[in-house]
Amino acid sequence: MKILIFGKGYMGERCAQAWGEEATLSDVIVQTVEDALDEIRRVQPDVVFNAAGVKGKPNVDWCEDHQLETIRGNTTMPLLLADACSQAGVYMLHMGSGCIFYGDSPHPDKAWREDDFGNPKPVYSRSKWAADLALSTLPNVGVARIRMPIDWMPAPGNLIDKLSGFAKVIDAENSVTILDDMIDVFYQLLVKRASGIFHVTNPGTLRHRDLLALYKELVDPAHSCEWISNDELVSQGLVRKGRSNNFLASENLAKRGITMRPIEEALRDTMEKYAWMKRGGGCGTDCSCSC
Repeated sequence: MKILIFGKGYMGERCAQAWGEEATLSDVIVQTVEDALDEIRRVQPDVVFNAAGVKGKPNVDWCEDHQLETIRGNTTMPLLLADACSQAGVYMLHMGSGCIFYGDSPHPDKAWREDDFGNPKPVYSRSKWAADLALSTLPNVGVARIRMPIDWMPAPGNLIDKLSGFAKVIDAENSVTILDDMIDVFYQLLVKRASGIFHVTNPGTLRHRDLLALYKELVDPAHSCEWISNDELVSQGLVRKGRSNNFLASENLAKRGITMRPIEEALRDTMEKYAWMKRGGGCGTDCSCSC
């Protein structure tokens, strides 16, 4: 299978490394349908994976002051790429975000389903939800939503690095995504040319407190932080808007026969590998990750 990846950020690079010779990581920044069509014609892929998007730096608060840039990157660009894929007759998998949901769902288990309507507040979340609304109507497009990615490879976008670097942390509980599992699920969705929306999160939920306890056990015994509430995060000026905290159900993956490891198992395995990396052990694979 020949996979064309748009988006040379953290996720695009990690997927390209994992998929090896099957993947082509594009340098093209899509601003028009023709930009995407030209690249698709050049590479002649079997499928397209969109890992491009705008999150802002140092965090999504940037999007509040850069609304048009955020909408162009997270809403307009995926629609342009989907248009090009439709014209070329190529399946497209788009990486979405579970941050479009805030709080508990109306279901008894409080978990959001793939066909539930989002209730986003910040610009970033609204721009991601807008793309989902349009893309989910197309027959040859899949939307794979992830939540709070956790990886054994240290990186600014890795939840381990984010939480361990904060002096003050909220003790929230969320659905999360382990990258090794995510990359495998993305590949299976590409093979199946699966249309619709998929919640790509590991079964179970994770508290920030539990992640950092494991970090202290396996990585840094001296680590400490102050625990605060989500409201205090805003009132103390640490962020401009409250963060999304939610649980996601992955019903559509199950219908496709796709499973992910329970979060407890996957997190410990990932943290052990992360600790090895931090000690300079390398990833132990023949890759281009500069480990």
